Amino acid sequence: MIAGSVPILSCDAARDLEKSLFAGDEAKEWPAMQRAGRALATAVLRDFAEIGGFPAAGRVLVLVGKGHNGGDALIAARAIRETFPAARLDVLFVFGERTLRPLAARAWRELSGCGVPPQDVSTLRRDAAATTTAPYDLCLDGVFGFQFRPPADARATALFAQVNALPIRLRAAVDLPSAGLFRADFTYATGSVKSPLLGATHAGRVRYLDLGFFLGGEAGNKRVLTPALLGPLGALRPFGSDKRTYGHVFIVGGSRSYPGAVLMTVLAALRSGAGLVTAFVPESVAAAFAARAPEAMWVAWPETPTGGLALEGEHLLRAKLARASALVIGPGLGREPETLALAAQLAKTSPVPLVLDADALQPDIVVAGDAPRIVTPHAGEFARIREAIISDQKTTVVLKGPVTELWQTTTPTYHSFFGGPVLARGGSGDLLAGLIGGQLAQLAAERPRSPSASPEAGKLPAPSGSVSASATLLAAARGVVWHGLAADQLARTHGQVAVNITQLLDFLPAALKESAHEQ
Repeated sequence: MIAGSVPILSCDAARDLEKSLFAGDEAKEWPAMQRAGRALATAVLRDFAEIGGFPAAGRVLVLVGKGHNGGDALIAARAIRETFPAARLDVLFVFGERTLRPLAARAWRELSGCGVPPQDVSTLRRDAAATTTAPYDLCLDGVFGFQFRPPADARATALFAQVNALPIRLRAAVDLPSAGLFRADFTYATGSVKSPLLGATHAGRVRYLDLGFFLGGEAGNKRVLTPALLGPLGALRPFGSDKRTYGHVFIVGGSRSYPGAVLMTVLAALRSGAGLVTAFVPESVAAAFAARAPEAMWVAWPETPTGGLALEGEHLLRAKLARASALVIGPGLGREPETLALAAQLAKTSPVPLVLDADALQPDIVVAGDAPRIVTPHAGEFARIREAIISDQKTTVVLKGPVTELWQTTTPTYHSFFGGPVLARGGSGDLLAGLIGGQLAQLAAERPRSPSASPEAGKLPAPSGSVSASATLLAAARGVVWHGLAADQLARTHGQVAVNITQLLDFLPAALKESAHEQ
């Protein structure tokens, strides 16, 4: 298992976990509810930054059920009101105030008695909610929790239909969107992520709020990645280290038709913490790229007549590969047959771990050779290579999507909830390939190396030593989480629309600081 991940639980397992932690003791449950509610408020306000921030006099609709989710929502509403004293709160007790369980009732008493002017906190009748058309900035859904058993009654179903039709800027669900009826923009999983959230389109984007329920090492075949796994990247580096300490990543890609992709991969690799970056690119673009990123070493590769990498340039890589820690193949490569044959040959003979991306994601390339490799397909590319890699134990899969998934044949499936629609633009995957390649090079460089033997015929000269399957998986996970956290920072600073994807690189330092803060 990857340190810095926690299990995704079934609803029954989540209930058992909370029973083991609290055993129904309200003296233990109340502090946990306080943590959950305040963490919810912090996360909501942070995510609100993607659409300009919560307004000083914003209007909040709080939907409250009977139990803990309702209590969490009420505590979050109070925390928001403390931050924005002019905010207006409308609270709707879906089943009536008298049905509140003790802790939810306590949360309501503390909210209603916290000195908020009465005109700024009101309770809505169900029929009033049905007729209101006033816009809200935020709706907090705290009605049904994970212990709900369907079906919902007809009145609740009708109520959610009415709420879903209201003009609301951000819709936030506590733990799970109520009974599948609430249409959320974000769902904030408190304490643990429940398995019904996976693939639930009505849940919107999922945020995991760590309340300290897990001590580390808990088993689970489905897991969620946390910022904690980036901790070592933000630590002090050893005093006596030099550029060779942190690995040397080689990048092969680009074509006359798609020159920008490989440049973005190189720029990301330069920001990944790797000590050295060498890029092998078409000779027609090498000089311009060297001017754009002089920190990398640029090797001009002979081109085919249509501008792809030609087979005759393979000797350029052979001459240098003894210096490499990891090799990235694919960004901007194109699909010219000669170039794809070159990529297959490089993958087949590589003695160093690989990252295969973009046009290198072809069935014959992804299984070529014996080196450990990370493949980074989106859904369409994965469909193309799935049968080739389904039982390949040397391969780590990074399946990109709204929720990115990572796995090896013998490991759990890891889920990353970081990032969002800001990543839905060309070049996002090229940056990810560079970050993963840089992480892979650094982990490979940590392995002891023995003197190189003479290469066998047809084999590229090899740096000795290899990278373990667990280190390959860790490199992929770190790259994915770092990429996603930086994307979140980008969206919160500049929004989701009027940005260039390369601006993500400027938020990599802030993402590391954020991960260190959350340790």
